[in-house]
Amino acid sequence: MRGGCLLLMLLLARMAFGQGVDLAFLQTRAEATGFAETTRYDEVLAFLDVLEASSHRIQVTRFGYTTEGRALPLVIYGNVVNATGDGVRAASAPLRVLILANIHGGEVVGKEAALMLLRALAAGMYAEWADSLVLLVAPIYNADGNERISLYNRPLQNGPVGGMGQRANAQGYDLNRDFMKADAPETRSLLRLLRAYDPHIFIDLHTTDGTYHAYPLTYAPPLHPSTPKPLVDYLRRVWLPAVNDTIWTKHRWKFFYYGNLPWPGSDRPPGWYTFDHRPRFGTNYVGLRGMLGLLSEAYAYATFEERIEATYAFLEAVLSFAAARASEIRSLVEQVRQASPVGEPIALRARIDRAPEPALILLGTVDSLRHPYTGQLMLQRRPEVLPEMLPLYDRFAPTETISIPRGYLIPAGLDRVRDLLEVHGIPCVPVEAGLQLEVERFRIDSVAVADRPYQGHRGQEVWGTYERQTLAAPAGSCLVTVDGRTGRLAALLLEPRSDDGLVAWGLLEDHLAPGRYYPVARVPVR
Repeated sequence: MRGGCLLLMLLLARMAFGQGVDLAFLQTRAEATGFAETTRYDEVLAFLDVLEASSHRIQVTRFGYTTEGRALPLVIYGNVVNATGDGVRAASAPLRVLILANIHGGEVVGKEAALMLLRALAAGMYAEWADSLVLLVAPIYNADGNERISLYNRPLQNGPVGGMGQRANAQGYDLNRDFMKADAPETRSLLRLLRAYDPHIFIDLHTTDGTYHAYPLTYAPPLHPSTPKPLVDYLRRVWLPAVNDTIWTKHRWKFFYYGNLPWPGSDRPPGWYTFDHRPRFGTNYVGLRGMLGLLSEAYAYATFEERIEATYAFLEAVLSFAAARASEIRSLVEQVRQASPVGEPIALRARIDRAPEPALILLGTVDSLRHPYTGQLMLQRRPEVLPEMLPLYDRFAPTETISIPRGYLIPAGLDRVRDLLEVHGIPCVPVEAGLQLEVERFRIDSVAVADRPYQGHRGQEVWGTYERQTLAAPAGSCLVTVDGRTGRLAALLLEPRSDDGLVAWGLLEDHLAPGRYYPVARVPVR
């Protein structure tokens, strides 16, 4: 009944625009239920319809479909004539920002905060942003997961007590591990969006549990050690410190880098540890594509309302900074994309690395509560703050590198590889049969296969050596040429020793055996 009432309220609000109805009347389900419940898919669409009708700066389109056929809404805010990729790229505002929420269907605060921000924009707040920014907002990316509401999802999390969706999509895939292999329709839809709209900035909104700490929200930049250094330096030295200052001045909150203490029984030394460098994770992936990526993680043991407030505040601070420095940021991104990475080292494998200086980490404590409807244990953070100076492991260092080659030769018959290249927007140009090419071919010495499947695949690792040869291009071959936009990504997909490429995901299992050549040859720098 409550969902139907909310939809009716949205429709009444839309009908009454001409009578001067305040958009504050328009509420998410979270707001309408006192933060006991989260907004459903149909309610998101109805909410967006109202916003589109209320503001000439808001357009709603779709960028793809979920596994179960739900259209994925994309909201475009700014001075844009039409909502197509061409239309958005032609806009006068220098910066395009993609905000992705709800990639994990149970981590719903990003969805709620994004809807609230869009409502504020439709009501005329932050109007100056439209001169500098075009916002692309995907508020309910894992829509199928969002709809699988259960009071038993995300145990221990502090609400919403009316339940939340599941982490995975309808296929059981974790969409934030799918960026390289692109198995899910949602992932392919998102990669199409990246190609069509070409954003400069990517913001991915999450919720985290783990170590008890005192931060309402933690964040991370791209973590792959081969992310272009100018992007990482700008985020770490300029943008994130400015966000921290804004958050403290306005809210008296402390935000910090995402991390956890070592799990009990771990052989890691004491410290504050970030997560993973591999580009299967969205913000790591976009960094390698020459975008500025930001991950936010609201603290699961804060109340649902507090998590939404923290995520909204993060978005507000990040976007205000972007609007104020739009030309500077665009210039930085364009310089990175225009520079050829050929000949640069790229990390095929990496290890977590320690920052030069320790950090004062604000640890915390929690109270144990009982869920009012299931009796299950929930945790709620206490106001107590326990500062502790700890080594900061917030970055990664290469353990195995190569020099990025000029290109890769893809023979006929590797249809799955070519499909994946196309999905990622990596061009593969047909070459004339018999064309003589100086190449390096990887002769396999040994192959290891994972004991169990992960995310639908049984991963592999190969060892061997490269041999330099002159090769006549087989009929039907195509050549991947490396550029500043997708060259790093191409190398990490195609190199046999990459820890997140075709081999690592088991996508070439029929072609790998000791004594055989890896089917993709690389064209080295002369």
